[in-house]
Amino acid sequence: MNKIIIIGGGASALMLASLLNKNSVTIIESNPKLGAKLLISGGGKCNITNEMMGTQYYLGNSHFIEPSLDFFNHKELLTWLHKHNLTPEIRNSSQYFCKNSANEMLDIFKKYTKNQTILLNEDVLAVNKNNDIFSVKTTKRTIEAKYVVVASGGLSFPKIGASSIGYEIAESFGHSVKKTAPALVGFTLQPEQFFFKELSGLSTEVVIDVKGNLCSGSLLFAHKGISGPAVLDASIYWEKGLLEIDFLPKFELDSLRKSKKQLTSLLPMPKRLTKSFLVQLGLNDKIGLKLSSSEIEKLKMLKHYSFAPAGTFGYSKAEVTKGGVSTNEVDAYTMQSKKEDGLFFLGEVLDVTGRLGGYNFQWAFSSAYMCANYLKEN
Repeated sequence: MNKIIIIGGGASALMLASLLNKNSVTIIESNPKLGAKLLISGGGKCNITNEMMGTQYYLGNSHFIEPSLDFFNHKELLTWLHKHNLTPEIRNSSQYFCKNSANEMLDIFKKYTKNQTILLNEDVLAVNKNNDIFSVKTTKRTIEAKYVVVASGGLSFPKIGASSIGYEIAESFGHSVKKTAPALVGFTLQPEQFFFKELSGLSTEVVIDVKGNLCSGSLLFAHKGISGPAVLDASIYWEKGLLEIDFLPKFELDSLRKSKKQLTSLLPMPKRLTKSFLVQLGLNDKIGLKLSSSEIEKLKMLKHYSFAPAGTFGYSKAEVTKGGVSTNEVDAYTMQSKKEDGLFFLGEVLDVTGRLGGYNFQWAFSSAYMCANYLKEN
């Protein structure tokens, strides 16, 4: 009989298995290879973590998230990676990526799991427990173990095997699951914003306000709507209703009146975007000196552009899933179920969602570290 079965072969599962490399562990993964999502993240270079770390960068219960980040934060993670000859490089001032490719990360995991049992192309169908022993039924067999760790991720990227099995297992043991939704994903548009589609391919710097949460970075106009880092970041906070975009961050509109240049040259946006907004506002492209007070008032809309997205691009384009297994029913120091001894939940399957920039991988690794500390002692 196995001591530990890990359901899933992603970031949290592989970190846990690596930390438990001297234990009897079986990994069950539905994909033909391990780390499928890890390999495609961050443009194939895997945004591992972020220099700016704390519970304020997560959606979820901060009291649940905090112990994991305290015990194994980005500094501990970087030290662990350096110890295994991986030195991530920093980009965008605070984000850490693999230098060449995500395979650098995956190679570490493969090295430390090579003596463990890895079952690929195998879907988990159900988990049951009888006389303190778990039985995990898959499409190919039934396996028994003392402990079961659910690290199956969320619903994002169905093309690489994402499924709801983690939530189904949780519910079968009496856990509640907070409603899930796509996150770190683009927004679709209402008819009033369809003119955005004509700007497909353009990118501009913005600040997006969703319920007081400010997300800055670039906004990318796409065929289906809007995307880009600022939009993906904002999506973890948006459920429905209005959000507000500042298309002119750090720009004072009053300064326009002092200039002899045309608006299309003055406003710090791509000219095609400026022209499009001028049409929407019913304004002509004129020199700043000739702008009237009422025209300046109209331009203020660019700093407070409010609209309600029609929806999101969906799970197929989402980087993560928000919602998940309720953290009120999981021990923050071990990741063990409070409802069933020996059952654990890690990473994205839990109701914890990080902002864009390496936070979700950090959560995967930190939650795995907490779980590993408990399992190594039991």
